Amino acid sequence: MAAGGADDPSLERHFKGHRDAITSVDFSLNKKQLASGSMDSSLMIWSMKPQMRAYHLVGHKDAVMCVQFSPSGHLVASGSRDKTVCLWVPSVKGESTVFKAHTATVRSVHFSSDGQSLVTASDDKTIKVWTVHRQKFLFSLSQHINWVRCARFSPDGRLIASASDDKTVKLWDKTSRECIHSFCEHGGFANHVEFHASGTCIAAAGTDNTVKVWDVRMNRLLQHYQVHTAAVNSLSFHPSGNYLITASNDSTLKILDLLEGRLLYTLHGHQGPATCVAFSRTGDFFASGGSDEQVMVWKTNFNAADYGEVLKSHKSGADVDETHHILPSEMDCGVHLKKTKSQDAGRNHERQEEDVHIADTLEHIIGQLDVLTQTVSILEQRLTLTENKLKEFLENQQKIIQNKEN
Repeated sequence: MAAGGADDPSLERHFKGHRDAITSVDFSLNKKQLASGSMDSSLMIWSMKPQMRAYHLVGHKDAVMCVQFSPSGHLVASGSRDKTVCLWVPSVKGESTVFKAHTATVRSVHFSSDGQSLVTASDDKTIKVWTVHRQKFLFSLSQHINWVRCARFSPDGRLIASASDDKTVKLWDKTSRECIHSFCEHGGFANHVEFHASGTCIAAAGTDNTVKVWDVRMNRLLQHYQVHTAAVNSLSFHPSGNYLITASNDSTLKILDLLEGRLLYTLHGHQGPATCVAFSRTGDFFASGGSDEQVMVWKTNFNAADYGEVLKSHKSGADVDETHHILPSEMDCGVHLKKTKSQDAGRNHERQEEDVHIADTLEHIIGQLDVLTQTVSILEQRLTLTENKLKEFLENQQKIIQNKEN
């Protein structure tokens, strides 16, 4: 861990329950739950409250490659090597609907910010977009010529970014369904891609040990980091947009300062490859998973302080030798510091409280709709099953009657 004081990230909890490598982690909106997927074919929904039992969700017939909470937190999507996608209600019952999504392993699932759409990526070389309600297939994007590792909606839902073993990261226009740009990964392929909160840039984690940040408006490379000594498996932007966390096969997590283009922290915790990492929606926590079967929850800490102070406190630190970056003045990626005037603080606080109240109300409404949608889907599945059994019974009865008549 980098030298520092109370502002250093700290390991808060670690969860054990999976029986194979962790593949994916994601926090619910309210941080009350953390979802993890594993090569052991199951999902775990961990409670952030002490002494609360975890939910063990079993249904996939092969490794679970990806998990994500819906924006409201009332549903969890998972993709598996069994070629299916599951939508779960993260509760004790763990009810779910399953749909055959692809003809090969599903590597990635991602909800749009309004919770209405789901994008999936697969080893069948395609990206597919679905409605969450009734899991209706909408369209497929199929210009990749190798496995697609990851696909993500932009914050406004207009773009989709995808990363493939064909050594490209592609940008797609959701409306026209056209590929509008391809970024080439010369040294390897990208395992993971994420949009910045501003929607103006994307970051990709590479098998060539690099992390690259591209501007999606100018289609140019903004920053190029080589801070890991092995493949980078996953990354996550801090909600402020100022920091990026990465997980690598070198067993470390790294926190990068995007404003100054340098490494802030190196975190050691996992024994063996660190396979996945994700910030919470508010950025005060992050979770990581590894091939050591452990899920770790870390407190960000530096998020609690003023960002300007954090940068000042680390300004004297030495830059990492192999970090190549564009100067902050050139990085027009919506990640610049916002200076808040003290006289505006009171008004901002009132506005924030109003916004939080409205957001909470909307979240509750959307959550109820999510649960209702899922309940309807489950009932439809059961009804279909009942109809099939009834049909089978009537056919058997008819055969018996015919046999008696003969």
